[in-house]
Amino acid sequence: MTSGGHGRAAARRRPPTGPRAREGSMWRRLAGLALVAATAATAGWGFHRVFPGAELLLAVIPAATAPAIVAALTRARPLWLALALDLVLWLAGTVPLYRTLTPALLTDVADSWHALLTTLLPAQPDPELLVLVHTLVWAAATVGAETLNRTGTRIAAAVPALVVYGVALLLGVDGTGSNVLVTGALFVLIAALALLRDDRPPAWLLAGIPVAAALAALALVAGPLLPIAAQPYNPRDDADLPPPVRVDSVSPLDRVSAWLQIPDRDLFTVKADKPLNWRLAVLDRYDGVRWTSAARFQPTGGRVPAGEWTGEADVVHQEVTFDGLPGTWLPAAERPQEVTGVRGLAVDPGSGALLAAAKPAKGSGYEVTSRVPKPSKRDLLAATPVSDPALTAFPDAPQERLFRRLAQEATEGADAPIKQAYRLQSYLRTNATYDVTAPPGHSLKGLEFFLQTTHRGTSEQFAATFALMARTLGLPSRVVVGFRPGQASGGVYHVKSGHVMAWAEIKFDGLGWRPFYPTPGRGGAKDDHDVVSSAIEESEELEDEFAKGGSDRPTTSRPQATGQDEQAAPGLSPWTVAAAAGGGLLVAYAVVVVVVPWRRRRNRRRAPGAEQRVLGAWRQTCDDLGLSREPTLTAGDVVSREPGEISTHLRPLAEISNFIRYAPESGTEAAATEAWRHSDAIRRAVRARTPVMARLRDRLLLR
Repeated sequence: MTSGGHGRAAARRRPPTGPRAREGSMWRRLAGLALVAATAATAGWGFHRVFPGAELLLAVIPAATAPAIVAALTRARPLWLALALDLVLWLAGTVPLYRTLTPALLTDVADSWHALLTTLLPAQPDPELLVLVHTLVWAAATVGAETLNRTGTRIAAAVPALVVYGVALLLGVDGTGSNVLVTGALFVLIAALALLRDDRPPAWLLAGIPVAAALAALALVAGPLLPIAAQPYNPRDDADLPPPVRVDSVSPLDRVSAWLQIPDRDLFTVKADKPLNWRLAVLDRYDGVRWTSAARFQPTGGRVPAGEWTGEADVVHQEVTFDGLPGTWLPAAERPQEVTGVRGLAVDPGSGALLAAAKPAKGSGYEVTSRVPKPSKRDLLAATPVSDPALTAFPDAPQERLFRRLAQEATEGADAPIKQAYRLQSYLRTNATYDVTAPPGHSLKGLEFFLQTTHRGTSEQFAATFALMARTLGLPSRVVVGFRPGQASGGVYHVKSGHVMAWAEIKFDGLGWRPFYPTPGRGGAKDDHDVVSSAIEESEELEDEFAKGGSDRPTTSRPQATGQDEQAAPGLSPWTVAAAAGGGLLVAYAVVVVVVPWRRRRNRRRAPGAEQRVLGAWRQTCDDLGLSREPTLTAGDVVSREPGEISTHLRPLAEISNFIRYAPESGTEAAATEAWRHSDAIRRAVRARTPVMARLRDRLLLR
């Protein structure tokens, strides 16, 4: 090469100088800081499953933008100065959250982790919780901006934001909505940052963003289908909940008799579509003197976890307005799903009971949406109690013998648990009298006096006695305090103190808690309001069903749990290498999920011996029907589960397989051919009735 050529090559390698070069460097630096701020803000928005309201923006936007501005202004200054300014601005940024400077700021930051892990999502946007997001985003933006300003790395400045996004994914597992779009946005922003830091011309940046967007779209489609997305890790499962605490100084059950003495006192109103019992408190622990609650209340922004019942239910909307109800318990129809209008709301996930942080003011109100279970007669007839020693515990006292003897006498001849409960309910309703002037209290001594001497009481004594007698029979029970629907007027139910009522509940497997009303009406067992009357009529009808022998357990199907559509955040390697590695893993996994089921089916079809091929056809059909994890099912059980077109092929296949199973030497090629013909027909029918996405999910999970 000539000396002139060497000179031109050296000139090309020499970095450009002059005003235009400085302008280009300034443009890239400011654009990089903007991308870092956008990445931190996007990662912070990943908390929208924790805090779904607009209040989250108040914590995220200042925290993401201020450190970028500080980095732009202090690039030529010492690092300690930039960090000091960031610290001062972080403190100032908490003022819009708290609306003042608070001395408890550092304590809130330290405690907010555990508070969020023990909160039912969505969390209330309280400053002491939002400050965690504010701090994390601020730290990510500060580290990212200074890394970009003072180093020559490509995407290292985005790593702190990815850490914040990982925290958001963990804390938001139980939340509503999805972070799929947030994941895609982070992918595009990191790709843009990598191109920008590569000193490519602006045209390269504009051309690279669509490519990154296409890769992000591919990741968004494939990510939710991966097996890890079906059941993401939930850190709340390992969090230590606060111990149970006494909610009120006076138990609602202790107030029953007092309220009945002044029956016209206004407590609250409910605007609802239908009359229901408004439950107030759930009491499941008894020490021989008082019923108390072992509820573990958790803060929530309004969501109430679902109960055990997943079948048919009525959705009832209620608008509750306070008038003179004491205490902090909040009335609602069972079982609440969502509550709005209550600051400091807490809920017990086990019972669905609601609690306010402070006594609601007169005239204040809230809205509740409840899902009222409607089990069928077959569900009730087949009910079996759950096994929970805490719910069948009886105090160590001599009165246990009395309660057990009377319970056994009342339920003599009842061979099913729910029939025992109905007999016990009927026994108390017909052998004692409702009397508002009866002595109050529900200690064992008082209940013994009620059973043996007075035979008079309020719902306090009837419900407490029923629950304890049920426990001597091994039925898990509790006492509920609530109110009758109240006086109806134009779709609004006016609830007064005289409408107070206690009843008992027993917990059944799959059904959850079922109410029982052992308290007779004022004028006899039939003098009840609509809700109790319908429940008593239902129990009498079920008694008739038992007399007819209709107690066979129904076959029920339970919905499969669905996973969250979360996607893991990108890794720390450059985006091109990560995309290639991820694509290779996806291709390898796709090959596995295609080859394994195909090879298994092929081996069964070509097994040595006609009898093995027949049995292989039956096993393949069980796999196609999703029964591979239930090996104890007989052929008859499988046939009884599948009606319609599938049954026409399943029945003859079951007969062939049963014949071969008990007489393997009689297997013929014709039998094997016939078995696989039926198996193929069943496979086509199952594929026709199963949605494409469900088939794809099962294939990806190697089911």
